[in-house]
Amino acid sequence: MKQVLEVLGFIALVQGVMGLVHEFTGWQVGLVQRVGFLHGHEVYASVALVVLGVALFAAAESGRTG
Repeated sequence: MKQVLEVLGFIALVQGVMGLVHEFTGWQVGLVQRVGFLHGHEVYASVALVVLGVALFAAAESGRTG
């Protein structure tokens, strides 16, 4: 379960960072800008993905071993 949380956290963190890179540099990277209902709220969604990624990493580390 720990590995699943870490993989999901990594994906969320990378997508959030790429969404912020897209917003501030104009590079066409990430999936956040391609989701239609997020139009106009891409920065907030990217920040939420970064926070979610960090939270998933914290949850993976705080889980019981064994």
